[in-house]
Amino acid sequence: MRISRLFAKTTREAPADADTISHRLLVRAGMINQLAAGVYTYLPLGLRVLHKIENIVREEMDKAGGQEFSMPVLQPVEMWQQSGRAQSMSDVLFNLTDRREHKFVLGPTHEEVITQLAARYVQSYRDLPQLPYQIQVKFRDEPRPRAGLMRGREFIMKDAYSFDVDEAGLDICYQKMVEAYQNVFKRCAVSTMIVDADSGAIGGKDSREFMVVAESGEDEIINCPRCNYAANTEKAVSAKARIDNGQPLPIEEVATPGISTIEEVAAFLKVSPVHTLKAVFYTADGRFVFVVIRGDLAVNEIKLKNQLHCTDLRLATDAEVREAGVVAGAASPVGLKGFKVVADDSVTMATNLVAGANKPATHIKNVNYPRDFKADFVADIATARAGDKCVNCGGKLAATRGIEVGHIFKLLTRYSEKFNAVYTDEKGGSHPIIMGCYGMGVSRLMAAAIEQNHDDKGIIWPLPIAPYQVHLCPLYRAGSNVAETAEKLYADFQAAGLEVLFDDREDSPGVKFNDADLLGIPLRVTVSPRTLEKNSVEFKKRSEKQAEIVPISEIAAKLKGLIKS
Repeated sequence: MRISRLFAKTTREAPADADTISHRLLVRAGMINQLAAGVYTYLPLGLRVLHKIENIVREEMDKAGGQEFSMPVLQPVEMWQQSGRAQSMSDVLFNLTDRREHKFVLGPTHEEVITQLAARYVQSYRDLPQLPYQIQVKFRDEPRPRAGLMRGREFIMKDAYSFDVDEAGLDICYQKMVEAYQNVFKRCAVSTMIVDADSGAIGGKDSREFMVVAESGEDEIINCPRCNYAANTEKAVSAKARIDNGQPLPIEEVATPGISTIEEVAAFLKVSPVHTLKAVFYTADGRFVFVVIRGDLAVNEIKLKNQLHCTDLRLATDAEVREAGVVAGAASPVGLKGFKVVADDSVTMATNLVAGANKPATHIKNVNYPRDFKADFVADIATARAGDKCVNCGGKLAATRGIEVGHIFKLLTRYSEKFNAVYTDEKGGSHPIIMGCYGMGVSRLMAAAIEQNHDDKGIIWPLPIAPYQVHLCPLYRAGSNVAETAEKLYADFQAAGLEVLFDDREDSPGVKFNDADLLGIPLRVTVSPRTLEKNSVEFKKRSEKQAEIVPISEIAAKLKGLIKS
């Protein structure tokens, strides 16, 4: 491809709202263009990268036994109502109505569609196992699209679904997918970490995410350097210390004028926040919920939502708190009734805590569970943090940022039961099909690769997914035979099966080299009057600073050898 013929051009300016390296560089390199918030056009160079990633994904899925499908983006809303996700995913669903007043959604994922297909085509145990997959555009009405391709409203995803007769078969397929995903990321030269994760609105168990470690990542990963435990902060657990303040003492009321926060109470009473109880108020599907947790900890709302089995969870408004009869700033579950109380298990590991007295400017000392209050249930609903102890080995947990590029989990019979996707066994008995789900962000992987492979000059594409393998850069000068040599090399490289981006523009060396660094093509060949004096060219890897002089007669073989290896 000749750069002079490229539809899109490089630019020195990045979008004002670009808050990640990948977003800035993809736009500056002329690889994507924003049409609306979270909606992008893939320009020719960017599309070549996307297609290469897709092909790697496709090859690994086929190797694992997958069969490629293409399922409808436009999906009747009734199937989403049947699965229960029309409500649980209502905040991200794009809804539309056709001219006959039939309601549809634009598919953010395809569990409903594929399960209906299984119900239609799978009848016997002889039809199993199956592993359908697709690589397709998805739509989610993200409230805050950001970071370019990392969180868009329209994006490319590979989604796969396994169908088995039992959990043993599911386990086999699940492990195959782990290996296939690791192969994909290795071939894309992207380093990932496998972490425990929440299944979210899709549901299921044994949820694992593949994270690209990067400072720009939206997700926080809690990990243990000693034993390699790793989990998304939504799922992470830590070992909570027992706070022993001696045998339970009688409750003692104390005046706390003008004091409401945990920090203020602790300072006023000269105790640590670990010796206090924190009250947090929520509404879960419209019902008021009183949450109590040790004062130094934070509520993990994903864990809380999962424990409550609710669709909508949010902090209660001031009006809802007043209506519940709760005194904000001095509240505790001691003596209160009429609503659900949820306690973090940390409250069972401490004695003689400070809590609100449920009247203004007053707190109480020596609150103990379960002597002084009861909870509807006790569970781990705390956010694990760096510095906490690991539950597995007692080591100190660390935190890092990551970009989710893959997510796999076991659905079991959640969807097959709702859509009557069943099979008959050898004796004629009927059973729901056992399912698994395996997602991969293809367009997000493109951005994540840049987050791990760049410098202050631009992109450094890993060779397997680079838009072109070789950047041919002639430095023209009147009276030299640079142009003739470059044209011959371009033809020779193409004849040798190399993918070449040919900078045939009449621009200065500075402009050409700056663009070469920005575009990030892995191998650069420069033809100049100086190199031609030695019947040679300059060869340089984008990932290295040093260049070398290579005879013209040897350069094609050298490039082919590097690409093959």
